[in-house]
Amino acid sequence: MRLVKLPAMNLQPGMFIAELDRPWLDTPFALQGFVVRDNEEILYVSQYVEHVYVDAEHKGAREFLSLKLEPTHQPARERLELKADMQAARACFDNAATTLDSVFDSLRAGRESDIQSVQDSINPLIETLFRNQEATAALLRLKASGDYRFEHGVSMAVWAAILGRQIGLLRDDLETLALGCALCDVGMTQLPSNLLQQQTPLDESQRRIVRAHPAMGSDLLSETKKIGFEALAIVENHHERMDGSGYPRGVDGAAIPLLARIAGLVDTYDAMIKPRPWAPARTSHAAVQELIEAKGVTFQEALVEQFIQAIGLFPTGTLVELSSGEVGIVTRQNESRRLKPEVVAVLDTNHQRLDRIEIIDLADQPRDTERWIVRELPPGSYGVDSEEYFI
Repeated sequence: MRLVKLPAMNLQPGMFIAELDRPWLDTPFALQGFVVRDNEEILYVSQYVEHVYVDAEHKGAREFLSLKLEPTHQPARERLELKADMQAARACFDNAATTLDSVFDSLRAGRESDIQSVQDSINPLIETLFRNQEATAALLRLKASGDYRFEHGVSMAVWAAILGRQIGLLRDDLETLALGCALCDVGMTQLPSNLLQQQTPLDESQRRIVRAHPAMGSDLLSETKKIGFEALAIVENHHERMDGSGYPRGVDGAAIPLLARIAGLVDTYDAMIKPRPWAPARTSHAAVQELIEAKGVTFQEALVEQFIQAIGLFPTGTLVELSSGEVGIVTRQNESRRLKPEVVAVLDTNHQRLDRIEIIDLADQPRDTERWIVRELPPGSYGVDSEEYFI
């Protein structure tokens, strides 16, 4: 038996766990050595251990480990050249948003809708995610806001796919997750239009009406008979919370399907980082801090931790100020040191544009000139348009 050490959340269904990072008797596992069957079991294992040792020769591990052992790092110059991947992701995003807009319009008018077209438009986004997750995630942060209802659904689909990929969901599950997330707000098509266009916070009676949209969306989609049960469950449960404080049914814990737990988490994150009529956009760092405060309460702790691992504390595309006073844009995550990503410096210590941009790997610097991120800046600070450095 050849053992390979893996983070518990990087397990894949079918892998054989031979050893743990602690004594077996310190855990509630009934068997000493077992095969993990599904993602629920992976999440369960990760609650008790940080790392596991899997049998590399077991059939469930061979293909995955062979892929993981291949070199994945690109030269710095190539990492900076995200233009093609960003443009491809943008085209896929715009197509998916347009398709979702059309489907919502059909449902609002009581016409037959083509749910499969949503899946077909979302799948290419998942492909761009597998090609270059950094570029796709950056697009979500940098893209100018359009119609929130449709773009939020597509953004949710991508954030969810990023998290789903991080915890090892299979491709079919990723597609189901993305479809369900894209359709989460379909019930809003049945609400009064003046309520959706209101520029001020809702009163209690209006909130009760809006809180009916998950059940209304599930009912509406089930009538089409063109969507699976798992995706319907995402739509119906994406506002449920682990402590039972959600809606429409107030269910809690494991009663909330895993994919719906993911949807609820990314829905909240994306809503926080987007400007709304009644509230400005928060920085990603501020949104992540709020998720950290909510972990183990409204959101599953393991999912929050894995989402942060996937996107980083300072996600790709964010504008940051360094300890030197320079201003830069995060261009790549450092998987082992999340506070020290790769940054492209674009403004000098006096906040003047540099004649030549500088690539700084914050995780690999001389000690006497070491720099670190002091804070994340709101988009557009000091007149910097982060998108021009990517597109």
